[in-house]
Amino acid sequence: MDNYKMMTDQILVGYYMMGCNEAFDCLLERYKDKLFQYIIARVHQEDLANDLFQETFVKVILNLKQGKYTDSGKFYAWITRIAHNLIIDYFRNDSDIRLSPTESNTAQWENMLMTPPDDALEYETLLGRLASLIDLLPQEQQEVVRMRYYQDYSFKEIAAQTGVSINTSLGRMRYALLNLRKIALSQQVIPN
Repeated sequence: MDNYKMMTDQILVGYYMMGCNEAFDCLLERYKDKLFQYIIARVHQEDLANDLFQETFVKVILNLKQGKYTDSGKFYAWITRIAHNLIIDYFRNDSDIRLSPTESNTAQWENMLMTPPDDALEYETLLGRLASLIDLLPQEQQEVVRMRYYQDYSFKEIAAQTGVSINTSLGRMRYALLNLRKIALSQQVIPN
């Protein structure tokens, strides 16, 4: 494999396309740490990062075998784009909004709001309190919360209605949930 270390990405891809697995091993060795760091910096979970890392290289292999790679001297940029798309797909498929592990209490609180208690009166009381808490949020956050939870809009629909990007809609929801939790804790609507 030492012979391959001095070769360019383009040459290594060419050798791999001709059936030389050692060339691909060299590419993997060359970029594995950098790519893993890219993934973990975005997902903040080591197990998930490992899964996405492996899925990225499976997709890289499939794309190479199908001749979908056009060499432009930017192999790392290409595999990073594949990883980026897999990360986006994961978050899209797993949930409309995903919070980092450090905000797990907020995620649990959101889940509590979305799962009605068995007692209908208790649930109506919770909804009434929630509505009054929403009124305390900044206008943009109020709008996204109401559209998402009361009108059942997707984040894509919210973005279109409000004239902002999907990422901005997601960000507003994230900050709204964080702010709602702070307000609810301060008013003792939910326990610590």
